[in-house]
Amino acid sequence: MSDAFSWIYSDTVKEHFTNPKNVFRPDEGFDHNAEGLTGNIKCGDQMLFMLQIENDSIRDVRWKTYGCASAIASTSMLSEVIKGMKLKEAYNIKPEDIVKRLDGLPSNKIHCSVLGDKALRAAIDNYLEKNGRAGEFRNEGVKIICTCLNISDRDIEDAVKQGARDWIGLQEKTKIGTVCGGCKEAAEELLHEYVHIFGE
Repeated sequence: MSDAFSWIYSDTVKEHFTNPKNVFRPDEGFDHNAEGLTGNIKCGDQMLFMLQIENDSIRDVRWKTYGCASAIASTSMLSEVIKGMKLKEAYNIKPEDIVKRLDGLPSNKIHCSVLGDKALRAAIDNYLEKNGRAGEFRNEGVKIICTCLNISDRDIEDAVKQGARDWIGLQEKTKIGTVCGGCKEAAEELLHEYVHIFGE
């Protein structure tokens, strides 16, 4: 076989891509009480997560994506990992946790693995809001990017959702990088990642 057609992913990724777990099928009548959608169909990456939640634990899950092998495999793995988890624990899962369980992903595909955890958090937020608990986990698992102004990765994500598409736009919405500027490289990496997911 030509090298052009060789498989560049781990066997674990291959298994979850060719035989994904917990994929949503409309005809199965999956009963869920939480739903989260994230991504940008124009970029080809969009993720829908549906959860069955009982007593603040995830009983079952279904998902659907328009995405690449990495997005499919990482979400399949995520959907298996979170079954039986408490909401707070599931809310704090990071893409790198899933990448590790997949025995790695190519560096240019890491951004695809973030769709699942973002859609998962959106579904949990949806459940909390419907039950009068909006924002309960808002600061769970955030990473501070700008220590001068205490700006987190979640703040950058929100800024992109509100229309920031470049460094100037991000600064207008968050004031990030206006003190020492030491956060610019890390912030721009996140900005690029989030624009790919949420941008139009």
